[in-house]
Amino acid sequence: MDSCVIPSRHKGISIVQTTDFFYPLVDDPYMQGKIACANVLSDLYAMGVTECDNMLMLLGVSNQMTLIERQVITPLVIKGFNDLALESGRAVNCGQKVLYPWFIIGGVASCVTSNNVFIMPENAVVGDVLVLTKPLGTQIAVNAHQWLEDAKWWDRIKDVTTPEEVEKAYEDAMQCMARLNRNAARLMHKYSAHGATDVTGFGILGHARNLAANQRSDVSLVLHTLPVLANMVKIFKACGINFKLLEGFSAETSGGLLICLPRDKAESYCDELKALDGQPAWIVGEVVPGNREARIEIDPKIIEVKLG
Repeated sequence: MDSCVIPSRHKGISIVQTTDFFYPLVDDPYMQGKIACANVLSDLYAMGVTECDNMLMLLGVSNQMTLIERQVITPLVIKGFNDLALESGRAVNCGQKVLYPWFIIGGVASCVTSNNVFIMPENAVVGDVLVLTKPLGTQIAVNAHQWLEDAKWWDRIKDVTTPEEVEKAYEDAMQCMARLNRNAARLMHKYSAHGATDVTGFGILGHARNLAANQRSDVSLVLHTLPVLANMVKIFKACGINFKLLEGFSAETSGGLLICLPRDKAESYCDELKALDGQPAWIVGEVVPGNREARIEIDPKIIEVKLG
């Protein structure tokens, strides 16, 4: 599961908790703080938990940075993390900051809740569809942005893209990664979701496999559509690095929720989520009879996602 569920000593009450951290991946310290906070909270949201009772921040500040760099960057990262935590409805209560060889940012999110509030990721049934709430391709967008300043790598992709396309994808990726999955989690209850996971480091197929393996029924998950940030497919094909984007294993950071929904409710879910978040969601697959596996169809449909 994306979060651990710990029974408390009080009948019918559990603690839902998650911990996550990673290295910086964008140039903007403030946005990096927001992305880290969104990434931590996403594990609660994948369980249908929309409220966080306690939020801690974990921060490893690199001792390879100069004093001035630490004095400028660290407060911006902290502010970004705090601001998004407040947007989620919970201030950061405390945390831990240490000097470390590498810069690391993350946190701990906890919710004390009755057992009927969270949605266990185990109740998919044949006929459900799979909905994805954020596009794929963030890893490639971040790398391509770095290649703008490295001639060796830029030479590999300059014939298929432009600096303007790369900058747009990078900005879209940052906005996606910093967007909370909170509304997506709220609507899971309204539209009777049968389980979910968030798409992060294992890629969409890696997380779909984890979700499939956890099901009570004899089902499998089949992905037929891959929504990808605009221009990232052609950059992936030209760059010479096997990110495994079309195989479903390209890492994402603070990605969307992959949700099992009743077929007759999925379109309404996507429409309402778009109205709330201002960004689309997509039906990307279905639940079929099987042995708790997941796969991508041969030649899946690719949607080039251009965010407004």
